[in-house]
Amino acid sequence: MSALPGTTGRRRIYLMRHGFVDYTSAAVRKARDPKVATLTDRGIDEARAAGVALSDVHFDLAICSGLPRTRQTAEIVLAEHPKALELEVEPRFGELRSGSYMDFHSAEHLAAVMTFTFEQAGEPDAEFLPGGERFADAMVRVREGLHDLLMRPSWASALVVAHEVVNRMVLADVIGAPLGASAGFEQDTGCINILDFDLVPNETGEGTRVERGVIKAVNLTPANYLKNGMNLRSLEAIFTRPE
Repeated sequence: MSALPGTTGRRRIYLMRHGFVDYTSAAVRKARDPKVATLTDRGIDEARAAGVALSDVHFDLAICSGLPRTRQTAEIVLAEHPKALELEVEPRFGELRSGSYMDFHSAEHLAAVMTFTFEQAGEPDAEFLPGGERFADAMVRVREGLHDLLMRPSWASALVVAHEVVNRMVLADVIGAPLGASAGFEQDTGCINILDFDLVPNETGEGTRVERGVIKAVNLTPANYLKNGMNLRSLEAIFTRPE
């Protein structure tokens, strides 16, 4: 089994959130579907800064959720990387499926609704907006996607570009926190989280299992490491229309 240098069974995932998008854009409102959102100029700059920061990291795999905003982000990051990698798609890391499109009164209204939604994630049968995917169901698919990735042979370091809610849930799950704790993990656009997983042989001698997961770093933003002037929470910032 491949492992990080100096270790016997450790693998590392650089888990990113996509760069900034405008969910209040004319294109999104016309389509009534946030899936069509693409990176803004700010989002492109965030992705490029992350790519520069990660340019010396040896990646064996590069994965995105398949939605345009994660694909764009991953492609920009990889463009700064000396090693040519084929970008893979893992839909199980896709953002939670919402219900019907919410006709919001303002960006502030949308941010408030989404904040409340995130904070209810741990409640029984809590949905990602009315009629949307249940947080508990999404956690199952995300866990399965992560497990299958960790069990894949012949890699030590992977780039995974996903989404705010998905990343929050992964971070909470890695430390054994309940689903409701995911609301406490901020995920700014274009951020990087570093997660290490120790794999050990099964007692039967066949295959491996994850012994532990450790968060090495969370919510790093290479475009602004000290977050100077970043005074809005991620939900407030992402739903605020650019000037």
